Amino acid sequence: MEDLWLDRWNERYSKEEFAYGEQPNTYLKQQLEQLEVGTMLLPAEGEGRNAVFAASLGWKVSAFDISVEGKNKALQLAASKNVTMDYQVGPLDTMNYQDGQFDAIALIYAHFPANIK
Repeated sequence: MEDLWLDRWNERYSKEEFAYGEQPNTYLKQQLEQLEVGTMLLPAEGEGRNAVFAASLGWKVSAFDISVEGKNKALQLAASKNVTMDYQVGPLDTMNYQDGQFDAIALIYAHFPANIK
């Protein structure tokens, strides 16, 4: 991952306010409220607003992002809502997730550099 790309997200997430707010994505919220609770993966999760919401509904949540600052904010938000999640930092190819490990995967507004392969 390009250093400039990673620096961009770490800088954005290092600010006190949440870049995308603390409330979950509206569409994701509507869908999760209709599904049976299980295990969920949230890639490119940033500051964790969607992961925290899913965990508040009882989902066992795993999430990851390239930004350590995003993880810090996600864990801060989770603590404020009294929920937990497994949150990793790194690109997908460094995660050790297994086929069939999750009941649901939600990818909300993921951003990638133009030259990603």
